[in-house]
Amino acid sequence: MSSHLKLSAYVGKRLSDPEVYRRLVGKLIYLTITRPDISFAAQVLSQFMHEPAKKHLATTKHVLRYLKSSPGQGILLCSQSMPTLTGFCDSDWASCGDSRKSPTGFCILLGNSPNS
Repeated sequence: MSSHLKLSAYVGKRLSDPEVYRRLVGKLIYLTITRPDISFAAQVLSQFMHEPAKKHLATTKHVLRYLKSSPGQGILLCSQSMPTLTGFCDSDWASCGDSRKSPTGFCILLGNSPNS
C-alpha cells in the first residue's frame, strides 16, 4: 500500500454488504503476526470496518495481490546475531484527514531479526 494513499471514511460509494470487507481485513490483521510488512496497511484498512467503501475494498484486494506475489516474505530469525532487544517507534502527527489523529507504528528487534 502506498504511503501517499489517503483513504477517507466520507468519500466513495459504500459497499452493500460490508461483511466481505470485514472478513478480509480481519484475516490481514491475523497475518500481521508473521508478515509485519503489511502491518501499516492492515492498520489503515481496519479504520473503515464500520462503513467501508468500494475504494477500501479495492485497496484490500491490492494488499492481497501483494501477498500472493511475495509468498517467501515473513519473519526470519537469525541465529548468528547477539540477543539484544531494540525498539523503534514513529508517528505521523495528525495526518488522518477524517479525525486529525496521529497514526503510530513500532518495530521490536531481537538481535537483527524483527520480533514485533
